[in-house]
Amino acid sequence: TGITKFSKASIFSGLNQIEDISLTPEFGNICGYTQEELESYFFEMLKGTDLEKVKEWYNGYNFLGDRVYNPFDILKYIRNNFLFRNYWWESGSPFTLITLLKKKNYYLPNLENLKTDETLVNTFDIEDIQLESLLFQAGYLTIDKVTETVFGIEYKLKVPNKEVQVSLNALFIRYLTGEIKDDVRKEIYCSLESENLEEFKNTLYNLFASIPYNNYTNNDIAKYEGYWASLVYCYLAGSGLKIIAEDVTNKGRIDLSIIFDDKVYIIEFKVAQKTDSFLSALEQIKEKRYYEKYKDKKVYLVGIIFSEEEKNITKFEWGILNAQ
Repeated sequence: TGITKFSKASIFSGLNQIEDISLTPEFGNICGYTQEELESYFFEMLKGTDLEKVKEWYNGYNFLGDRVYNPFDILKYIRNNFLFRNYWWESGSPFTLITLLKKKNYYLPNLENLKTDETLVNTFDIEDIQLESLLFQAGYLTIDKVTETVFGIEYKLKVPNKEVQVSLNALFIRYLTGEIKDDVRKEIYCSLESENLEEFKNTLYNLFASIPYNNYTNNDIAKYEGYWASLVYCYLAGSGLKIIAEDVTNKGRIDLSIIFDDKVYIIEFKVAQKTDSFLSALEQIKEKRYYEKYKDKKVYLVGIIFSEEEKNITKFEWGILNAQ
């Protein structure tokens, strides 16, 4: 992971005979350590470590074989006395992503539900590459599910692990606001873990209030509706929380779900102008009965309405449903 492929047709004629095995299942385990290999070859070195946490941080890559670990991360993790850090991410400079993001107003929560075809690995012109293809080829996204359709193979993509989730969203936050506030990430995580919705609301309000005015006037990234939800999404994902964007139910799609072992937060976003009149965000959650998907957990329903004029949250409402 980390290398986008080059054109095989224009440098040397001999390269025309190369067979691309990027998505050939029999070679799917080449690029990383499988769970069996990790527990076998590194058994002595990893004694006493939390293997589930290691999996959460560095496993998750899928090239149509087994789920594999990033080998660079595993070796650096052992070398650095089992300290969890973003080793692989820190080894590169992914600012080409920022250039692509600036070319179009990309709705960042869509990264959780990307679907694409075999152009995923057939695009190699770095000057004309789709964001999804670059994210996959560079290792920031991996294959979650493969489906055969009447139009060919369809790949569903996802962020592979916690290392990439935290680091990638930190990069996106810098793109959206110019800086990342680590204290905000901590406050968001702690407020949701402790079920303190008032603190969560105040943290988000203060976050938007702190964005410099020239961030809106010197560029157009805040002029599209997805900006507000994208920023909240990036801070939630960058806090290491388990989230599902565009969470599908039999009644529709939930904007964002945040999953804990014992509870879930269902969040609906809306953007309002002066003349807007619509069902409130919280009322929409209730009307669509989005919460029915999570009957076994305590469910918090959260509606957030942003104002384009005020450039902040104008309404934050919430309710709670106890597990049945």
